Amino acid sequence: MAYIIVVNPAIPEAAGIPRAATVTATILAAAFGTLMMGLYAKRPFAVAPLMGENAFIAFTVVGVLHYSWQAALAAVFISGVLFAILTVVKVRGYLAEAIPSSLKHSFAVGIGLFLAFIGLNETGIVTLGVAGAPVKMGDFRSPTVLLAIFGFLLTTWLMIKRVRAAIIIGILTVSALSIAFGITSLPEGLVSLPAVLRPIALQLDFAGALQWGMFPVILTVFVMVFVDTLATLFGLSSRANLLDANGNLPEIEKPMLTDAVATSIAALLGTTTTGAYIESAAGIESGGRTGFTSLVVAALFLLSLFLAPLFVMIPAHAYGPSLIIVGLLMLDPIRKIPFEDYTELVPAFITIVLMVFTFNIGIGMTAGFVAYPLFKLLTGRTKEVHVGMWVLAGLSLLFFAVTPH
Repeated sequence: MAYIIVVNPAIPEAAGIPRAATVTATILAAAFGTLMMGLYAKRPFAVAPLMGENAFIAFTVVGVLHYSWQAALAAVFISGVLFAILTVVKVRGYLAEAIPSSLKHSFAVGIGLFLAFIGLNETGIVTLGVAGAPVKMGDFRSPTVLLAIFGFLLTTWLMIKRVRAAIIIGILTVSALSIAFGITSLPEGLVSLPAVLRPIALQLDFAGALQWGMFPVILTVFVMVFVDTLATLFGLSSRANLLDANGNLPEIEKPMLTDAVATSIAALLGTTTTGAYIESAAGIESGGRTGFTSLVVAALFLLSLFLAPLFVMIPAHAYGPSLIIVGLLMLDPIRKIPFEDYTELVPAFITIVLMVFTFNIGIGMTAGFVAYPLFKLLTGRTKEVHVGMWVLAGLSLLFFAVTPH
């Protein structure tokens, strides 16, 4: 999961957040959350800024809605505080039961396609279109596009061969080739003191975040992390045989509270929402079953602070393929969506396509929250809708009422 040190800072940079400082913030946020997961929750789950959530802040909140990144980070902080409160009073567990599994799976698929599209655009494989076409093929004669395609093929081949650290190997190989071809310049040194956090740390704009128009942003961040956390915790725990006989994770409040606190700390440091990372499965497959695994990962994150120049140097055509591949890996849950039941399939489909084609993750998720109970109501199957789902549907309608167009 070390690739997050490279990929995460590149995405907030699109929102104007300085990349070098974000490298430091990413590492510190990951180290803090992972350390807390090891010492407090005692689980082998690593924590880091979440892919998908960082794209939502950079490309939707700042890029589309035109809020400042300082206000966006304040919204992330507020969401983290809300997570913590709701976890302590066990409301998060109640709402978790309210969301149907078909929607949870559609969230993962939609976010995966969203990330893949960003990766295609960052690498130049796909560019903005002209003459009525929204997008078009990039210039495949460009050296950077060819390197990106090579990076994608190399990484996927390594994954097929079950080579560990395939994504990191792909990123470093393309970076080395880019340097050898004179496309990318080497930094003055590969080792240095960490970039200072001053440009981004404690820069939260609470006045901007507490505007009514920011309500959908806070709601969306809440829902995204809420769903991501549950899916990740149950998925990892299942692979690690940590679930009880009823399929529940004992003391689930501890890892959930860890995510909540880590999210608020990440916002204070100057980066986006953090949470348990699905790539923790690599540690679990290697034998990790306790919090000691997380302690080792946290220590390695801290060591990486002194290699920041290396990470900042890596170009888009080197890290872009990893976004496409992460998006590819997130498509797996689509097999769990019941295609034979249209009251489940249609809301899931609406969620996925609106996430991608509106370029707004929040619109897709909240549309799914509205569509699901609506289709159940229209078919006389309201008994299948959890009470909490109606609450989420009502909040989602508020989202559409207040979101700027």
